[in-house]
Amino acid sequence: MEITVDQMYNIENKGHEMGFLKKFMMENAGAAAVRRLLEKIGNVESKNILIFVGLGNNGGDGLVMARHLAGYGAKVTVMLLGSPDKIKTEESNWNWSLLQKMPSVKLMSGNYLDFDFKPDVIIDGLLGTGISGEIREPYASAIKYINETDCFKFAIDVPSGLNPQTGDTANIFTKCDMTVTFHKMKQGIPKRKDLTGELFAEKIGIPPEAEEGIL
Repeated sequence: MEITVDQMYNIENKGHEMGFLKKFMMENAGAAAVRRLLEKIGNVESKNILIFVGLGNNGGDGLVMARHLAGYGAKVTVMLLGSPDKIKTEESNWNWSLLQKMPSVKLMSGNYLDFDFKPDVIIDGLLGTGISGEIREPYASAIKYINETDCFKFAIDVPSGLNPQTGDTANIFTKCDMTVTFHKMKQGIPKRKDLTGELFAEKIGIPPEAEEGIL
C-alpha cells in the first residue's frame, strides 16, 4: 500500500515514542540503501562515491551511507551543502560527528562545488520528503551538477525536487538511476519512474504497531 508523507511522519514519531528511536531508523535506512546499491553495482572498493547531503534527515541517511560505504573500501567524499553547525537534527549531527573521526571519509561543507575527481557514483541526499517551494542556491547548482555528471546516480528516499506526495516537480530536480525509499512507498514517488529509475521501498525496523491509528 502507498501512504502519504504525513502518515509516514506520524508513523516515525509514534515508533520513536515507543522506543524505536529515530537514530535507529536513520541507521537502518542508510544500511538498507547501501545494500541495494551494492546489489546493483557490485564491488565498490576504490570507487569514487560522492554523497551530496542537506542539513535535514535526508542528509543524515546519506551520512550513514558514507560510513557503510567506507567500510566496503569505497573512496567516499561527503559534500554538506551549508555549515555543519546548521545541521537540523540530533540524529544527523550525531552521524556527522562520527564521520569527523573517520579519516577514511573526506568531509566537505559550504556552498562551492569543486571536486578534484570524477565520481563513479553520486548519491543524492539533498532534499527529502519536506520539499516546498522553489529550490534555491546552493541546492540548485548541486542538482545541476548531479544531472550533468556522467555516472550512476542514486536517490535517498526521493530524487531532490520531486514532491513525494503529488509527483510534481520543483523548478529543478535530479534524475536518478535508482531510488530507495523507506518503510512504505509514498504516493507521488511511483508516478515519476523517469526520475526515480529503479524504485524500492525498504523496511527499516519500524514496529507495525506504530501504524495503528494512522493507517
